Amino acid sequence: MTLEPLARPARLRPGARVVVVSPSGPVPAERMERGLDLLRGWDLDPVVAPHALDTHPELGHLAGTDEHRAQDLQEAWCDPSVDAVLCARGGFGAHRMVDLLDWKAIRAAGPKVFVGYSDITVLHEAFALRAGFSTLHGPMIGTEVFLKDEATRQALRSTLFEPESVQTLGLDAAAALVPGTARGITWGGCVSLLAADAGTPGARTSARGGLLVIEDTGEEPYRLDGILTRLLRIGALDGISGVVCGSWEACGPYEGVRAVLADRLGGLGIPVVEELGFGHGPTALTVPLGVPAVLDAPADGGRCTLTARVPALV
Repeated sequence: MTLEPLARPARLRPGARVVVVSPSGPVPAERMERGLDLLRGWDLDPVVAPHALDTHPELGHLAGTDEHRAQDLQEAWCDPSVDAVLCARGGFGAHRMVDLLDWKAIRAAGPKVFVGYSDITVLHEAFALRAGFSTLHGPMIGTEVFLKDEATRQALRSTLFEPESVQTLGLDAAAALVPGTARGITWGGCVSLLAADAGTPGARTSARGGLLVIEDTGEEPYRLDGILTRLLRIGALDGISGVVCGSWEACGPYEGVRAVLADRLGGLGIPVVEELGFGHGPTALTVPLGVPAVLDAPADGGRCTLTARVPALV
């Protein structure tokens, strides 16, 4: 089955009500407040979900219990007064709560803006496969990259309010690992989470015709080799049209990472772009998932870009 475009949510307007949730790890209150102030400066009306500042009583790597994290996301999504759901941070925990969500009710509520990356990849996949909704692989308000990097913030703000202005993505560092041009539906996220999600209930079984978007953090080259090898062995990359790589923060010397990417992806016979500029790196562009796009990787060393064929939001 070839991937098809997903339902896109509406763009935000001044005064839009947005709920901040913590589906995975806990976020310090000070970081949360700084992020909220930035959102208020965009003329948004941010609300902190009831359990978004919790910490699990026994497992300190979780932002509260699985049930409470799922409840926050469920209630925010099904509240008709809420225009967007933004994640505070990643970490670990989305896998533990994703099956506690009522996906039938979420689907009935319709698409909304949903932003996050890292561990939130599990939820991006679930929204795509269980609800049919397009989402945004973008910065989270309690993370350093959002709080400190103006280019990161501006990319997200433009996507939320004027998505036509940021349909073409790509930092100057982007380069063709394998040159060519590819068209397909964007999907992906943090590649270790894609591998961890494979084989679980409701997980993706085919990505034919998809443009794979991947990045990660803290995965040494040998571990990245294992992650990509698993995806290849289970057929998860069969029929994809291209690969778009972002940052590989704290993954060891980049020469080693590049060698693994070239070895594992170069034989697919499809274009591969490296360092497009999204993920855990110092600048994190916002990438729409579930939309038709064109990957351009010129052989002559020209600028490499990913261009959404429609705005991320309607």
